[in-house]
Amino acid sequence: MSNYAKSLDDIDARPVAVVGAGTLGRRIALMFSTRGGEVRIFDQSADQREAAVQYVEDTIDETLKIIGKGVAGKVIPASTLSDAVAGAWLVVEAVPERLDIKIPLWGEIDAAADGDAIFATNSSSYASSTMTENVRNPERLCNMHFYMPPTANAVDLMSDGDTARDVLDSLLTVLPEFGIHPFEARRESTGFIFNRIWAAIKRESLEVVAEGVSTPHDVDEMFKINWHMPTGPFAMMDSVGLDVVLDIENHYAAENPNLPTGPRELLKRYVDDGKLGRKTGEGFYTYE
Repeated sequence: MSNYAKSLDDIDARPVAVVGAGTLGRRIALMFSTRGGEVRIFDQSADQREAAVQYVEDTIDETLKIIGKGVAGKVIPASTLSDAVAGAWLVVEAVPERLDIKIPLWGEIDAAADGDAIFATNSSSYASSTMTENVRNPERLCNMHFYMPPTANAVDLMSDGDTARDVLDSLLTVLPEFGIHPFEARRESTGFIFNRIWAAIKRESLEVVAEGVSTPHDVDEMFKINWHMPTGPFAMMDSVGLDVVLDIENHYAAENPNLPTGPRELLKRYVDDGKLGRKTGEGFYTYE
């Protein structure tokens, strides 16, 4: 057994550190603050740190109702990275999707964190194997990819190729105690599990429209009727941002040149016209 094995008794007295206080970083901090413990959140921006703490304070009571158990913990804004990670049993990185940021950052985390701390990147598009360059022991690092807690609480876990089995087993055991539902990708996979399946649904929805078979509105309406979903794939893509959706699709296409080109061509037309979805007021739909 490696020194990365963790039980609930081991972690209860130790904080969790979250590095990056953006949309997902603050939601990750929220989930880890549901057992009465301490979460430290670090971001280069003091405004972001404070906004993250405020978000948790505003959301924690409702979150405890959603997961049906727990007690509000304490979220502390850390002014330095070393303050954030000192003593932490787990360090989660949720900074922008750029390896030129992530690789040096993991070196800094590795230098400052306790020797037995588990490391997890929330990256949605890069395998943790691409960011181990400055980590002395890649056995402690893995992907822990969140969707949109506190309502979408599934999490993908994935080895970096060298991750200790104890790291993954510990996370599979303890994460449910925080209202998080972990699922292990059993081999390295771009898009992990659910995102790969969702990408195929998005891609075929786009292809149906690109071929002129249907319209975004009709595809979404059929989703809502048949699957009892509140929104369909085109409205969801508008919420994410069509530029982001195109980047993701290009990332898959770089790995698999056999993917159909229609979806990317359709997205590119919208992006070139500045129609990026909700954030610009128009995408597949028009917004006030």
